[in-house]
Amino acid sequence: MSQGQQQQRPPYPQQPPQGQPRPPGTPISQQPPQGQYQQQRPQFPPQSHQMGGGQIPHPQAFRPPPPRPQAGPAAASHPMAQQYPQSSTAFSAQPQARPQVPPTSQRPPAPPHGYPQVRPVSPPGQIPSPSTQGMNSGPLPNVNGLASQMGQMQVQDMNTHHKSKPRRVYPTDPSVQGGIPPSGSPGPLPPHSSSGAIRPGPLGMAGHPPMPQPPHQPPQNRPPMTGHSPGMHHPQQSQMFTPATSFAPGTPSYPHPQQGQRGSIGGMPPQMQQQQQQPAPAEPSRPRIDPEQMPSPVAVHANDQKLFDNEPFITSQKTGVPLASTKFRAIDEGNCNPRFMRMSTYNIPFTEELAKTSQIPIAMVVQPLAQIHDDETPIQVVDFGEEGPIRCARCKTYINPYFVFVNSGKSFVCNICRHENDVPSDYFCNLDLSGRRLDWDVRPELRHGSIEFLATKDFISRPPMPASYIFAIDVSWQSVQSKLIESATKAIKSLLFEGPGIPDQVKIGLITYDRHVHFYNLSASLDQAQMLTVPDIDDIFVPLHDGFLVDPFDSKEVIEDILDRIPSLFANNRTAESTIGAVVPAVYEALKGKGGKLFAFQTSRPVFGPGTLDDRSYTKLINTENEKKLYNPNTKYYSQWAEKYVDEGISASFYLFPSAFTDVATIGELCNITGGEMQVYPNFNIDRDSTKFTTDLHSEALRPFGSNGVLRIRCSDGLRVDKYLGGFFMRNHVDIELGGITSETSIGATFNHDEKLDEKQDVYFQVALLYTTSDGQRRIRVHNLALPCTTLVGNLFRHAEMDTSINIAARLAVDNAKREPLKDIRRELSENCIKVLTAYRRNCASGSSPSQLILPEAYKLMPLYTLSLLKSMALREGGDTNIDLRVHHMHLLNRISVDQSVTYFYPRIAPVHNLEPGAGEKNQRGQVNLPPLVRASYSRLDPSGIYILEAQKRLYMWIGSNATQKDLTDIFGAASPKEVNPHLTTIPERPNDTSRKVAAIMGDLQYPRACTPGITIVRQGLDRSEGLVASLLTEDQNNGGLSYSDYLCFIHRQIQQEVSKA
Repeated sequence: MSQGQQQQRPPYPQQPPQGQPRPPGTPISQQPPQGQYQQQRPQFPPQSHQMGGGQIPHPQAFRPPPPRPQAGPAAASHPMAQQYPQSSTAFSAQPQARPQVPPTSQRPPAPPHGYPQVRPVSPPGQIPSPSTQGMNSGPLPNVNGLASQMGQMQVQDMNTHHKSKPRRVYPTDPSVQGGIPPSGSPGPLPPHSSSGAIRPGPLGMAGHPPMPQPPHQPPQNRPPMTGHSPGMHHPQQSQMFTPATSFAPGTPSYPHPQQGQRGSIGGMPPQMQQQQQQPAPAEPSRPRIDPEQMPSPVAVHANDQKLFDNEPFITSQKTGVPLASTKFRAIDEGNCNPRFMRMSTYNIPFTEELAKTSQIPIAMVVQPLAQIHDDETPIQVVDFGEEGPIRCARCKTYINPYFVFVNSGKSFVCNICRHENDVPSDYFCNLDLSGRRLDWDVRPELRHGSIEFLATKDFISRPPMPASYIFAIDVSWQSVQSKLIESATKAIKSLLFEGPGIPDQVKIGLITYDRHVHFYNLSASLDQAQMLTVPDIDDIFVPLHDGFLVDPFDSKEVIEDILDRIPSLFANNRTAESTIGAVVPAVYEALKGKGGKLFAFQTSRPVFGPGTLDDRSYTKLINTENEKKLYNPNTKYYSQWAEKYVDEGISASFYLFPSAFTDVATIGELCNITGGEMQVYPNFNIDRDSTKFTTDLHSEALRPFGSNGVLRIRCSDGLRVDKYLGGFFMRNHVDIELGGITSETSIGATFNHDEKLDEKQDVYFQVALLYTTSDGQRRIRVHNLALPCTTLVGNLFRHAEMDTSINIAARLAVDNAKREPLKDIRRELSENCIKVLTAYRRNCASGSSPSQLILPEAYKLMPLYTLSLLKSMALREGGDTNIDLRVHHMHLLNRISVDQSVTYFYPRIAPVHNLEPGAGEKNQRGQVNLPPLVRASYSRLDPSGIYILEAQKRLYMWIGSNATQKDLTDIFGAASPKEVNPHLTTIPERPNDTSRKVAAIMGDLQYPRACTPGITIVRQGLDRSEGLVASLLTEDQNNGGLSYSDYLCFIHRQIQQEVSKA
């Protein structure tokens, strides 16, 4: 791109001449905006009931619009004054010429160095006003206006073997520091082993991206950008969206502030990339899309929330399910609560051909142990005795509300396979005139979609026992230097003895390790803990029979004492290596036959003992065809132990604190297969990261936990499960095995047709989970779902859910990353978005103009969520992305629940300055009223304001450079942003209403945790972390991706090409 072309993009769009109406646009909502926008819209009398919309300039042509008369009596006769039906509302995308650049003193303050510069769409107070009426979808007048040149964009309705040799154990008195067997040479620095255990790495601050180039530097050979995304659904009404510009070949794109070389455009087809990189001739500056008209998650979520503010969701409705972001109360009347099971569409296509026509996947995300709200009915537990629950003799489906009792109650027909079964004599009951059992109201299994049964002996392979937790702390030199040991011991102590505490009957054990493994006798009969060291890590064993796993409350004094002394015991440790590979089999031996969980805190790549890993020369593989090798395990050592863990009902969770390449892809297999979790804290800093680390540990350890789980999904005849997605182990193609399962564990599944379905019958799904509770009970949890079958493609789109669809798309992308280059996956994601929207255009809006882009109501956020997924740490383009962090986010996306993925892909931003009356206060349901949320763009952040941002399970407080003294004093007790302590991890409690309301808003925004999460302070123009916050703003150009408006225009143009081919 030449310098001349760069200079042709002024920073501000120009408003049309005063009094000149803008070209007609297209509606994006049935509810018109309030206030000044309503008053400024030109009014056109409704005449037609055809669906239509406004127009967008064609990508290949740009001419200024001709003069138009003022809206009024004569407007109807003007060729551009097309008629709108009464059922639609139009938003016009007004063409905007560029004004002269204002003097420096009059320009808005530029963002500080560290994040991309954002251009406002229009000067303050001059936001283009949308029109209020829709346009006729009939033939368009042949005018040279901007709208007719571009076309229209609419949203419409429609058994390890030990070697035989002596074993050695060093009994050690923990009170004597020198009693620890010497395992390294003392000195100010650790010895550099030949394996390179400690070496400088490319990681930045806590995973923060490197600081981008200052925005004022002239771009040189910078690449165009690409894109990230989830989405929503709801009201069954038409909406249309009209951008005022397009992303066309040769159009200069905004330079990427973090890269200095021209690269490919991730997520775009190759031919489009070639077109994008070709220089374009000079042309007049083009207007940008009015951001007020682009579909917004903020508006979608707010509209859906209004539907359930005062009304509960009755599950027997089967459709109209609340969005995952919505706070709702569900009443179980046969279908399970949506918190347990969500579908990509709540109408099932009756044939495979119809499914392919719509391009919408038939998919499910199930979260079997999800926590329900306090105002919802708890799941009831039913005991059928030694015989166990009633089941179909053919397909083994458990009894549920959709079994049909016939033959005067002596038989029942299975809803899954239609097989007729005999009713056991002790379960017989007569039927009423409607064919329903007389005891229906006292049988929870016949009334509720979710139920639990006590398991019989047939489901118990070994006596169930309460779970045990083992905490393993790396005490090598790097842990000493980073103060991880101090942070870990404090976090464990507060977990055990503060707050609600771990579940009853759960026992705990403690291990520390460097080159050797140290076990602790925590028996309550001792005055202080005893430490035993096993130096032979190649033949590891547990040297304690009693006292290793103890009740934390019985041994409270002993545990507190040793946790307080461990940091000083290893303060002078100079051992550079740690052997997590020896800890894994040791924990297996300790928990064999019991079940439980390992919490391991590791600082570096294993380079000593079993499970040693090399660096794989990872830097040479980035951006090559072999990059996919970095996302696959380098050895089978951890995978093989993971399978043994699953057999014994053990899961493993790793908390990693790397300063160099750690090979998360390999050691993370232990977490992925056993159902554990993984957290990564690069370059751990105790002041900055300890609060988040403690919060993450508490959140996982305190949530409901089960072990030794087996899950199976059944569906109606004619459908079959095609693929399972998530973190688990499978010995066959039917059963999912989980070493551990928590309330946040989620499994994805996709379905295919085996044969044609009966469109007159509902389609049924049943998920059954056999597991052992933390207190040692063996139970079977069952969730049921019945959905309508449809023969219309329009119904598939009308009842689709974007949240679940993008969750499944992310899981599939991560799964494919182990076999395909990331550039191919990014391209496939964009192509899938184009296919879905093109399918809607062809099958549900074929009568519209060929230049129109039609967005279905349920999928109108699909471009935004696809862009967000492309920009995610897991898939984003760029060779500077840290591999360990990329793999960590892949692991997260592979198991993330639908409600968590909503804020992962699009952050929630709440202003806490100038709070409206009622904001921060609780309503009648006990829920906090949030202030109106802000869209995820830097241009939306007022420099005089203060905002709380929730993204990817973290909270940030952004403080504008011109924040008022009153707000700063009320919240922080400071007079200016410079006086606010940037190292704060919690907001101080102050005696005023603003402080109380801010605390309430933070509590509502935060991801549900067992304790208060930490918050990161970000002061505009002062803190480096502002670059991280800027990278989370999905609608801006960042992370190697396009801005929302540019990507939307790219999708528009590709769909036009697909439609023209037909």
